[in-house]
Amino acid sequence: MATPDNSIRLSPQLTLRRCPHCNVDTPTLSSLHEVTTNSHNNKRPRHWHTYRCHRCGGLVTAWAEQNGAIVQQIFPAPNEVDAALPATARSYLEQAHQSLHAPAGAVMLAASAVDAMLKAKNYKEGSLYSRIEKAASDHLITTDMSTWAHQVRLDANDQRHADEAAVLPSEDDGQRSVHFATALATFLFTLPGMITRGIKESSTNAPTPSA
Repeated sequence: MATPDNSIRLSPQLTLRRCPHCNVDTPTLSSLHEVTTNSHNNKRPRHWHTYRCHRCGGLVTAWAEQNGAIVQQIFPAPNEVDAALPATARSYLEQAHQSLHAPAGAVMLAASAVDAMLKAKNYKEGSLYSRIEKAASDHLITTDMSTWAHQVRLDANDQRHADEAAVLPSEDDGQRSVHFATALATFLFTLPGMITRGIKESSTNAPTPSA
């Protein structure tokens, strides 16, 4: 879930920069249904709209205090790449999310994002998959993540060099590749950053031990 910026209001058309499902630019998101709910003690009224993306058919739900008011939350949240990532990896991953409608491009960009993340961790020699295996053997990532990497398409070289034997990726291939790259980014950069911030915040607010 996410709290969007103050320019987004609950209306028959939801104005997002990109669809949370297919990432098409400036999507047409039309309201299909709306309903008002409240908490058991009638202290939290919320007005909901369910929207459909005209390109991919994915549904997006948003709520505000009333129609026309500023949207408070959107489900699923629009895709945002964490600023904790190194600049090159972040740029590739952002472009991969934006290219899901073009699967071959999404696969190449996801692979480039993974490559940049591994290089940022000083895994620079060998093929992409061999470096992922090395990262797993060094316990930088889990064995399951290495297995997952081999189950998704990260064959960027095939696409870049237009290998005649290579089968073009499907939309599912693109989605899976970007999903893996996003998970790797979370594991290597986002979660460690969250933990570091959490430790710092909790130590600042920790009660002073009694004598």
